[in-house]
Amino acid sequence: DVSTGAFVVRPIRASAAGEELAALQPAELLIADSESARGAGLVEASGAALTLRPGPKADPRAGERRLKAVFEVATLEAFGDFAAEELAAMGLLLDYVELTQAGAAPRLSAPRRIEGAAFMAIDPATRASLEIERTQRGQREGSLTHALDRTVTSAGGRMLAERLARPLTDVVAINARLDAVHWFLDRDRREGVRAALRGGGDLARALQRLALGRGGPRDLGALRDGLHAGETAARAASGENAPKKVLGACASLLLGPDESRGLLPPANAPQMAPDFRRGRAELKGLADDLAVMLGPELSLLARDGGFIAPGCDDALDAARSLRDDSRRVVAGLQQTYADETGLPLKVRHNNVLGYHIDATSKQAETLAREPHVGRFIHRQTTATSTRFTTTELADLDARIARAGEEALGRELELFRAFAARASALAEPIRAAAEAIALLDVASASAEWAIEWDAVRPEIDETCALLAEGGRHPVVEQALRKQGQGFTPNDCRLDGDAQAGARLMIVTGPNMAGKSTFLRQTALLAILAQAGFFVPARRLRLGVADRVFSRVGASDDLARGRSTFMTEMVETAAILHQAGPRALVILDEIGRGTATYDGLAIAWACAEHLHDVNRSRAVFATHYHELTALADRLSGGANANLRAKEFKGDLVFLHEVAPGPADRSYGIQVAKLAGLPKSAVDRARAVLGRLESGKGGKPVDFMEAMPLFAGVAEEPETSAVEAALAEVSPDSLSPREALDLVYRLKGLLK
Repeated sequence: DVSTGAFVVRPIRASAAGEELAALQPAELLIADSESARGAGLVEASGAALTLRPGPKADPRAGERRLKAVFEVATLEAFGDFAAEELAAMGLLLDYVELTQAGAAPRLSAPRRIEGAAFMAIDPATRASLEIERTQRGQREGSLTHALDRTVTSAGGRMLAERLARPLTDVVAINARLDAVHWFLDRDRREGVRAALRGGGDLARALQRLALGRGGPRDLGALRDGLHAGETAARAASGENAPKKVLGACASLLLGPDESRGLLPPANAPQMAPDFRRGRAELKGLADDLAVMLGPELSLLARDGGFIAPGCDDALDAARSLRDDSRRVVAGLQQTYADETGLPLKVRHNNVLGYHIDATSKQAETLAREPHVGRFIHRQTTATSTRFTTTELADLDARIARAGEEALGRELELFRAFAARASALAEPIRAAAEAIALLDVASASAEWAIEWDAVRPEIDETCALLAEGGRHPVVEQALRKQGQGFTPNDCRLDGDAQAGARLMIVTGPNMAGKSTFLRQTALLAILAQAGFFVPARRLRLGVADRVFSRVGASDDLARGRSTFMTEMVETAAILHQAGPRALVILDEIGRGTATYDGLAIAWACAEHLHDVNRSRAVFATHYHELTALADRLSGGANANLRAKEFKGDLVFLHEVAPGPADRSYGIQVAKLAGLPKSAVDRARAVLGRLESGKGGKPVDFMEAMPLFAGVAEEPETSAVEAALAEVSPDSLSPREALDLVYRLKGLLK
């Protein structure tokens, strides 16, 4: 990332390229022309622009030489033992960066390898289905990232999005993040950090713009404000028993040993190497100088000037004095000449002579005699006056004309010096930027957790997922904006089929909340492993190495795939890749084909997940025949989303209950959707005949149910029926009931 200087390398399997690109969301892909055949698929997976580079640029030996040249080292051993393909890729990348940056060398961090096993794998289809970074309409608002983002800095926002895009799989690392969030549950500590960081700039991007020669005074201001905000935030965050991640951030931000003494507990504080300390001391000097020398109003471009504060540089002040206070300078000279001669001389200006002394004839006679004749030089005589100049006045015009250029030149000189100092301190500045982002994300996560009553998840190495009172973090926020509440639900899964079911088959009507429950389960796991508290009463989670989601359906016309084909491709990928530590959520598998075909496919997929993949899985379906499968599987269980009918209307309770659903309620949902009453009545008639077993063969069924047989007009309601419709039997007294009988009898006459 040229904008921040990040430089990482990760070896992956070719089959995992789509997952990696979906997490990275790059703007551009570089591929050696010898590998161009792979380019089309990668571009399609990432949406990035594709750039082909000459094959020789991807030579490992050339890559090693380029790395050594860029980082000015004789060996790469300090960076790591890189494989040939890693050296080739990094060399190809550095060559292209040098080409596109027109010779301006960006300040890159030392290359760092990221191991693939450290992160939860999330394929592109799952990422889109769960709307982690963006909704399926491509908007950030409504996504998981948007719902959680309470950060107050740009760097913090980037780190939060990166964590959600790449949840961890290491229990120790996850708990370290959770420790940092827990530390900021303290209100005063959290608010102190967030208040300090609100005034900070984007250190990493400001540094890169300065290093590339594209920066301006506002980037220096971002360094000044960011470093100051970081120091203040570190003081607010420090304290006894602070978690190591927080302490490490504070050590990077408290820019010297004297600053950190007394704030960081010596027993727990990270030990700083001598080079680290020297870098922090120099960075402290830069921060102090910027605080003194930068003015309150900073121009966008350095060439506009005016960004160095008055009184900081003698040469600049002198130039500005001439440029801005020429009248005062001229008045001073005029007074000096008057004192020397005892004459009330006047200094004037015109475009021909410039600055000059305008003397009367009597004054001119005095100036032409000793001791003034050598000092005042005659320039012009007119009918009314005689004009003289002096060495000072002769130089004044040129100096005033040059003063603006000199002032700007001196400011540019100071700007370049500051930019060079910042570039030389790239590593400590990046460390400070990362520390600011960490404090921002941890405190923002605590802010969100308190706002939404989220709890710390319990992370372990089991295959369990036990959620009590779990809630969907995005849907709950949307409902609250509408003044509605979210119904929490439990979920008990266990790949070992001990603490819960390995396969949960979920049934229930449309709109009851099956898809929300499925997505909620996956999002709770992602949140927990990304290091966030979760919206639930309790969550115990055995680390998942992969999350798969096949919820929702759409066609892919560009590839010639129908909705059903797209569904089958995604399902096939899950059945091939999911393992015992995976978490799988599947919705309505098999619905896009004939009933028996779809049921058979859904049945086989459910069995495969349970017996072969042995993954934790939630399987939502409308095939009620599948509920029998749960009873046959050793790790199977049924659950349903409850609904009930009340006075002819369907009421969704959004509660997950054990056992299968008793009915589908499809016709009631169709009625809610606004189907014409005649169509709803016809559907009920057809359903009744089908459920009675009298459908027979298709031809017989069609003959038994003639076209629009159920659309006959209803007879008008009789007076007796109308009267009965208004009666509430439970509220009638015996006398009222008897009176009603007589009234109805009267209506029949």
